[in-house]
Amino acid sequence: MRYLDIENWNRKQQFNHFKSLQNPYFGVTVTVDVTKAYHTSKETKQSFFLLYLHACLKALNAIENFKYRLQEDKVVICDVIHASATIARKDNTFGFSFINFSEDFETFNQNFLDEKERILNSTELFPPVNANNCIYCSALPWFTFTSQIEPVSGLKNESVPKLSFGKTFTENEKIKMPVAISVNHALVDGYHVGLFFEEYQKQLDKKT
Repeated sequence: MRYLDIENWNRKQQFNHFKSLQNPYFGVTVTVDVTKAYHTSKETKQSFFLLYLHACLKALNAIENFKYRLQEDKVVICDVIHASATIARKDNTFGFSFINFSEDFETFNQNFLDEKERILNSTELFPPVNANNCIYCSALPWFTFTSQIEPVSGLKNESVPKLSFGKTFTENEKIKMPVAISVNHALVDGYHVGLFFEEYQKQLDKKT
């Protein structure tokens, strides 16, 4: 972990402006092509959710702005971004996980299985890990969507990106999935979100 040199940051003015707003978050919903990842999940009997989540984390970790977090009046640069995903229980409640990221999919898969077991055998909402070097994310496989609003705590320095993944649908013989992302504009601009979706699509297409 290290700190960003805000004084010499070319986004200093944008940073100071947006961090002063009551709600500095902005969000977009983008449709991604998950055809290759979906077929890979069927052929290898791997979790489709984990395949696209792993690709998502690889893309986010490739773009530095998504590693920025607010800490008082400073900006921390996290070394690695993990995933705090909602995991459903049989009674239709859920718990928040903390899935440690690994470039190796099998390691990431095991980290997920460990968290899933913990949540299924407890009634706790929050994970033992209390850290913001992650993304908050949810799968919404019951419906597709074209827009989405994430809860915002209103706490000062809230800066964790939030993502939601919707139900897949077929369009022009391609399997598509809506992905909503909300980010703190003090740290991330539309340009960086564009870089993320470009890299995300590349990572999804590697799942062959």
